[in-house]
Amino acid sequence: MLVGLVGLCLLTGAAAGAITAGNLATWYHSLLRPPGAPPDWLFAPVWTALYVAMGSAAWLVWRHASNIAERPQAFDALMVWGWQLAANALWPAVFFGLHAPGAALLVILGLLALIALTILHFARIDRLAAGLLLPYLAWSSYATYLNAGFWWLNRG
Repeated sequence: MLVGLVGLCLLTGAAAGAITAGNLATWYHSLLRPPGAPPDWLFAPVWTALYVAMGSAAWLVWRHASNIAERPQAFDALMVWGWQLAANALWPAVFFGLHAPGAALLVILGLLALIALTILHFARIDRLAAGLLLPYLAWSSYATYLNAGFWWLNRG
């Protein structure tokens, strides 16, 4: 199950990478960049590490589902985790695929809320699982700043 959950996260990242790669040299590089925007090469290793942590965190919570007393709580937590992963997959499709930073900003704000909710759910079950998601929340907060900056600087 660990391999499956990490693999699912990495597959989500690979799909995002495919959408992103096709738009980097053309659309993305034509945009004005907000201060503090990192170099392009940094995104792949950071997201890879975050996807591994996300899958590992879900696995830690999944292990609690075998305990009858914890099963409903674990399933609820994993459902929220699944929703945040879906929102994570939606963001690059909107930002890079549709070239819509404004709409993507709405998606990433929802993603931040879902990540925070996932952390809260995970913390009730396994504190390590919740802790593994804190860098994801931090990076996604930074990505929200970048998204807002791209939208603001490139309006119209």
